[in-house]
Amino acid sequence: MKPNIFDIATKELHQDAFIAWLLQWADTDNKQFDELLHFCGQEFIRNLITSQHQETISTILKVKAGRQWENIDVWAEVYTPENNYLIIIEDKTFTTEHSNQLTTYKKTGEDYCVEKNFKLVCVYIKTGSEPEGILNSIRSNGFSTFNRQDFIKLLNKYENISNNIFIDFTHRLLNLDATYNAFETTKINNWNDPCWIGFYQLLEKEIGLLNWSKVNNPAGGFWNAGLTKWEYYENYAVFLQIEQGKLCFKICTDPEEVDFDENKTDRADLRNERHEFILNKARELNISEIRRPDRFGNGKYMTVAVIDRDIWIGDGNSIIDKSAVITRLKKYKKFFTECLN
Repeated sequence: MKPNIFDIATKELHQDAFIAWLLQWADTDNKQFDELLHFCGQEFIRNLITSQHQETISTILKVKAGRQWENIDVWAEVYTPENNYLIIIEDKTFTTEHSNQLTTYKKTGEDYCVEKNFKLVCVYIKTGSEPEGILNSIRSNGFSTFNRQDFIKLLNKYENISNNIFIDFTHRLLNLDATYNAFETTKINNWNDPCWIGFYQLLEKEIGLLNWSKVNNPAGGFWNAGLTKWEYYENYAVFLQIEQGKLCFKICTDPEEVDFDENKTDRADLRNERHEFILNKARELNISEIRRPDRFGNGKYMTVAVIDRDIWIGDGNSIIDKSAVITRLKKYKKFFTECLN
């Protein structure tokens, strides 16, 4: 493949630089150098502003943009005949926000806008992938979100731009997007981490997957996904979870999560009771594929029944049938609900 600077410079700092660079192209003085890049930069700014302010931006007169102001990744001052705006951007590739940083950045922006009589626009840009639950939390903190698909939609509109920096960044995002969508055309046995992430994002849309994340362990870890919310009983919780393969019926007895007292309740007895209950219910409903785990644990989180990967997702040497998988997962979610009742 043709060498791509963004395949080499993969850190968030390099993406910050591209974003600030594209924002600077929106300034009217830069139209003389590359008209298409100028128009793309202006549309980018309009997209960011209207993500929070339902206003028509008729003319963008001047743009100042840069990086690392008060620890904010990217900032831009935008001047229009109607209003002036301060855009602050938290930019992420594969990491996520932490340490209450968004609240701090928003407060910094608010104080500046009061002083300068600007309108504040807070945007969280994510070119990797992130669970919708986390993104909803970010939106609740006053940040709009601008994801990889939003970026690709914008950049593709300007496919005639001949600037190599622009072309390389566009190709980088397109190639990244293809890795997450590769689960649709890759044999299940050959799925890598991006395939599982792409698959989980499909489930978010189709069946309301609750969350997904990487679980690290000495064996290298796995991508898990919560298929149901936790249902709380007197001193424990039950839930249904995909563990990058098996579909697992789980119970939680972690004293930090539930009101569990191991001096009053034996974990093994509770595990065995839930296992027998689920299997009896499965036999009653003629769902023979639910079985005993290969090994019973005796910890804070225990698997009490499983459905093998080949059964719920398909043969490992085949390509996924998305419709069939979604139908099966809805069936097992319904079964989980019937167990609760």
